[in-house]
Amino acid sequence: MKVKLRLMICFYLLAGSIAISAQTLPVKKAKVATTNTLTAKKPVHKKLFVPENEKMVEITTDYGIMIARLYNQTPLHRDNFLKLVKNGVYDSLLFHRVIKNFMIQGGDPESKNASESAVIGGGALPGDRIPAEFRNQLIHKKGALAAARDGNPAKASSNCQFYIVEGKKVDSAELMSVYNSAVHPNNPAFQYSKSQMEIYNRIGGSPFLDQNYTVFGEVISGLDVIDKIASAETKPGDRPVKNIIMKIRLLN
Repeated sequence: MKVKLRLMICFYLLAGSIAISAQTLPVKKAKVATTNTLTAKKPVHKKLFVPENEKMVEITTDYGIMIARLYNQTPLHRDNFLKLVKNGVYDSLLFHRVIKNFMIQGGDPESKNASESAVIGGGALPGDRIPAEFRNQLIHKKGALAAARDGNPAKASSNCQFYIVEGKKVDSAELMSVYNSAVHPNNPAFQYSKSQMEIYNRIGGSPFLDQNYTVFGEVISGLDVIDKIASAETKPGDRPVKNIIMKIRLLN
């Protein structure tokens, strides 16, 4: 009996020792993430390659967000667009004309709160059109941001409506066919460079618009959003069945 008692005492003492040891073991501290102001991840739009002095805008839709840069080579269109963005003119307007493998168009001030049956696309803001600013280096590649216009002989742009190109891939032979069809009467000296031909072949675009409509920027993030909007179901007149509302803000 005494032996059994001693064994029980030893067992309890041993168990207590183990419990105490377990409580006093050092706890391995989890590594705490620290933020280094030089290496911390920056917002997506800050990572994009944009010349330091160029402006960027964010175009928000139900289909996602697009970020576009505005070219300094087209200052009249750039400044007009920036003015409208800063004044909130585009907020709650629609992408009212959508054509798959071509482009998505918006910016008609009459599209805000327009009825489902309203015909949209002829609206403009008070003031003059924007004089054309055709530039050899600015083409209608996929993502190109360009100004819509009516059939005025000077090919001056709408003071508010714009479109973004989806287009399709174009091989060199087709591109030269477009070029040779005399669609560039405004700039007889215009020729496609090798890099421009490669861009049309690789990502696509709508080259028949070149030198006829002013390109004043490009989408640099969210090209997939263009595809989604361009694929939206439409009714006669190319207006989406479901309204596609935009909001645009200045990023820098």
